[in-house]
Amino acid sequence: MMITRRTMLAGTGALALGAAFHTRAHAAEYTYKFANNLQTTHPLNIRLKEAVDAILEETGGRLQINVFPSSQLGNDTETLSQLRSGATEFFSLSPLILSTLVPNAAISGIGFAFPDYETVWKAMDGELGAYSRSEIEKKGLVPMEKIWDNGFRQITSSSKTIKTPEDLSGFKIRVPPSPLWQSMFTAFGAAPTTINFAEVYTALSTGIVDGQENPLAIASTAKLYEVQKNVSMTNHMWDGFWFLANKRAWENLPEDIREIVAKNLNAKADEQRADTAQLNQTVREQLTKEHGMTFTDPDTEAFRAKLREAGFYQEWKEKFGEEAWTILETAVGADLG
Repeated sequence: MMITRRTMLAGTGALALGAAFHTRAHAAEYTYKFANNLQTTHPLNIRLKEAVDAILEETGGRLQINVFPSSQLGNDTETLSQLRSGATEFFSLSPLILSTLVPNAAISGIGFAFPDYETVWKAMDGELGAYSRSEIEKKGLVPMEKIWDNGFRQITSSSKTIKTPEDLSGFKIRVPPSPLWQSMFTAFGAAPTTINFAEVYTALSTGIVDGQENPLAIASTAKLYEVQKNVSMTNHMWDGFWFLANKRAWENLPEDIREIVAKNLNAKADEQRADTAQLNQTVREQLTKEHGMTFTDPDTEAFRAKLREAGFYQEWKEKFGEEAWTILETAVGADLG
């Protein structure tokens, strides 16, 4: 499947229409909710719809999963609470935001840890991912085996071009509700402000913050180009989405249904990863030509050196602990400092 902005836009509204059809066509034994914070046009929601359709068919209509995209059930913090209580059965969430509940889930988000996607998937499908899942399970949530892709994060700005670490001094930047994000941008001398994703566009348009950081696919699907014109390709951290289930709701499903759900969500993870990589190859050109965004490719080693100088890596090594830090450095093949 070739994912472009055109094919993504063609999928708009498909989630709701599909759910409505299946509600009429099947009397499901189990009806669960799956929340996420992304637009229906994002590769995650396109592949998620394929997964829930397959799950409905393969379970013979016994399990219907209704998808609620675009933070329809609340912001990330609110929906995580719903997941824990069982009000929502499934939720896809960044490990860095999940770290408000599972602190060491954020280990995969250390600034400038991953040099490329090959290293990311080797780590997250290997020991680092297994470690993260074990930490999540301690908090009573059930993560699927494969993490889905969000992408390498870039900095956008409405006020200036970010070329060097010094350009971040005093820069008002939106960050998700995660201590790791706040710590990293504080180390750069920026002024990070925690805002849930559902409020990001408004915060940018009203000038509450000057910029934000997200993968290019989100800058495109969330139309952030309407309120941001400068992009700095810092690749400062890789981010993904753990697919999480409420433990009670998960264990309430018969084993054969659980196997079908896990099989389809993990299989679609591989396809969504490929979609996102493909989209990232084209979205820069689209944002430039169609939406007038200006791109800068800074020297990322200067940013990494600034974090070392500020004691960022040492601080987080102590917070995560020797075991987690050793697993991370082994996975990325580097001494982070």
